[in-house]
Amino acid sequence: MTNRRKSRILTMHMLYQIDTGEFDHYKILNDFKKELKYKQEIKDFAVILFTGTVAHKEEIDEVIKNLSSNWPLSRMAYIDRNILRLAIYEIMFLPEIPKNVAINEAIEIVKKYSTEESGKFINGILDKVEKKII
Repeated sequence: MTNRRKSRILTMHMLYQIDTGEFDHYKILNDFKKELKYKQEIKDFAVILFTGTVAHKEEIDEVIKNLSSNWPLSRMAYIDRNILRLAIYEIMFLPEIPKNVAINEAIEIVKKYSTEESGKFINGILDKVEKKII
């Protein structure tokens, strides 16, 4: 597993904690920085992904709402919703990351942590995002 994928998975876990209402993002980020024993490169990229996704969450959620007709955010699985948020953040705000890489990473992660059907759902939404952004 690549360092960047590890960062994305850590970010997904942190976003999940916010989404389930367990903690606020400041506490999650502080705990992450103090407690997790990962290479600095993994932690640094996870912090970029997490803080960026949180900072743009409202805008990202609006994109998801507009592209997932008949499937409101509240009905999406926590994992699926947060993988979408993370991937859309990468697509929209990190131009140095190729869009196809962000999409493929999201699909692979969601297949591992959610369901095979989730992979198809995520792919469909992210394909629409990519076409809208290009």
